[in-house]
Amino acid sequence: MPDMAHGSTDLIVIGRFARLAGLSVGALRHYDELDILRPARIDPETGYRSYRLDQLESARTIVALRDLELPLESIRAYLGSDDPAARRRLLAEHRGRIEARTYRLQRVLHRLTQMTNEGAPPMSPALSTELDPATERAVAADLFNHVWTLLEIPDRSPEQDDAMVHAAHASRHHWGRVGDATNVAVGEWQCSRVYAVLGRAEPALHHARRSLEICEANGIGDFQRAAALEAMARASAVAGDASGAAAWKAKAVEALDGIGDRDDREIVENDIATLP
Repeated sequence: MPDMAHGSTDLIVIGRFARLAGLSVGALRHYDELDILRPARIDPETGYRSYRLDQLESARTIVALRDLELPLESIRAYLGSDDPAARRRLLAEHRGRIEARTYRLQRVLHRLTQMTNEGAPPMSPALSTELDPATERAVAADLFNHVWTLLEIPDRSPEQDDAMVHAAHASRHHWGRVGDATNVAVGEWQCSRVYAVLGRAEPALHHARRSLEICEANGIGDFQRAAALEAMARASAVAGDASGAAAWKAKAVEALDGIGDRDDREIVENDIATLP
C-alpha cells in the first residue's frame, strides 16, 4: 500500500515527505510554525500533516539554503519571492555577511598562529594587527570579487552602494600593501568603475587617471592599460564630457591591439562596447 495520507493519492504523509526531502519531522513542523513551508493539509481530527509532491522542491531548497547558513527569515523571503533579482539580492547580502565573518576569522586565525608559533600571551599589549602576506592577498582578492557581485545586482539598495564603495577601496588598500603595480592599477580601475556606475564623476575620473598613471609609470601595457583608457572614457562620459569620452574611447580601442591574451582582449572589448 502506498504511504499516502488518508486515502488521498495526491498527498504524502509527513514522515515520508521528510525522508524524501532530507528533513526531520520536527524541522517540518518548525517550518510550518514559522510560515516557511506550510503543509497542504492538516487532518482536523488527528492533526496529521500532509504535503503535495510538488512541495518537495521547496523543501529541498530549504535544505540547500540551510546548508549555506541562510537565516530562516531570509529563506522565507526567498521562497516567497518569484523575482529572480530579489532572490539574488538575498543571496548577495548573505554572501556579504559570510565574507565579513570570514575576514574576522582570518584575523583570529592569524593571531592564533602567532600565539602558537611565538608563544605570545593572549592579552599582550603589543598585539599585532598585521595580516600575513598570503592572507592579505586573499582578502584583497575576495573584496575585489565582492565588488563585482554587488555591481551585478540590478537594483542595489543605498546600503549595498555604500558597501560597494568601501569594499573597492579596501581591496585597493590591501593590494597597495601586498600587490605589485599591476594589482594597484587594476584596483584603481575598479574604484573608478564603481564611482562611474554610481554617477559620481570626480572620483571616477580621479581613480581612472591614477590607474593610467600607474600603468605608464611602470611600463604596464596589455589589458591593464587598455582598461585604464576605457575607464577614462567612461568617467569622462559620466562627467558630461562627450568629446573627451570619444577621444579616450578611441585610445582604448587602439590599445586593444596590445593585448596578448584573447580572453583578456574580449573582456576589455565588452567593456568598451558598453560605453555611451
